[in-house]
Amino acid sequence: MIVVNSSDVEAVASKEGDPMVAKGPVYMRRLVDPKMAGGSTALLVTFGPGARLNFHTHTAEQFLYITDGKGIIATEKEENVVTPGTLVIIPPGEVHWHGATEDSSFTHFAMCQGETKVTR
Repeated sequence: MIVVNSSDVEAVASKEGDPMVAKGPVYMRRLVDPKMAGGSTALLVTFGPGARLNFHTHTAEQFLYITDGKGIIATEKEENVVTPGTLVIIPPGEVHWHGATEDSSFTHFAMCQGETKVTR
């Protein structure tokens, strides 16, 4: 059994030039590292107002549970505004991005297994 308290995990800010980040600031708490749990990753990610990731894909389904603020989850064809209590399931290989709206910060819990690839 692995027990992780999110308050015990330091938030790490995105660095200039991070290929995953289109616009910052983005703060990440890595709750589960792939080495801990058979390739699974669990993150608590907070985006400053207007911050977002670049388009990317995952080799397995990604689950995003929104905990705070107002965000956008987008594919190449659509954008969805999401708020606390929303669960988004992104299929393997679907090109997408997520981030905060211009007027709000945004936090989600992200869980995925496998690899992430930045597409642009």
